[in-house]
Amino acid sequence: MALKSNVLKQKIKQVGYWNFKDLYNFSFEWLEDHGYKVSEDEYTEKEKENGKELNIEWVANKKVTDYYKNTIKVKWHILYMTDAEIERDGKKEKTNKGEVKMEFIVDLVKDYEEKWEGEPLWKFLRGVYEKYIIRTTNDEYEDRLEDDALEYIDQIKAFLQLSGK
Repeated sequence: MALKSNVLKQKIKQVGYWNFKDLYNFSFEWLEDHGYKVSEDEYTEKEKENGKELNIEWVANKKVTDYYKNTIKVKWHILYMTDAEIERDGKKEKTNKGEVKMEFIVDLVKDYEEKWEGEPLWKFLRGVYEKYIIRTTNDEYEDRLEDDALEYIDQIKAFLQLSGK
């Protein structure tokens, strides 16, 4: 079984006006532009009397080496989403209103192809390999992934005009 190191777990929340289509596209394209392959594992939409409720889950993977893979899981929960119209720079603009919550779970996956899983000796050797040979490499890859994920989250916050949470 592949080993996961949880590198980061963070949530953001925005209540007010935001454009769902633009946010969705921006978030998806950022991941793809940075080399991640994104799969949408869940998309549910429910109409309620006070607006739409959406649940979306993405899993974005990026192969770093034959041994390491970055994984960013993004869980969206949108409540009370309705269409709205705002005035910006004297022009009316269609947008959305409601509450959007995004949770980011960031993992560094080691031995994702499970090449070291065949026999007990290989598992033991993997432990020695990780503990004594590539320990600093693990730390470097975790730091890079954390920086990448924090940049992604900061870009989404800027898109939503949040100042941090």
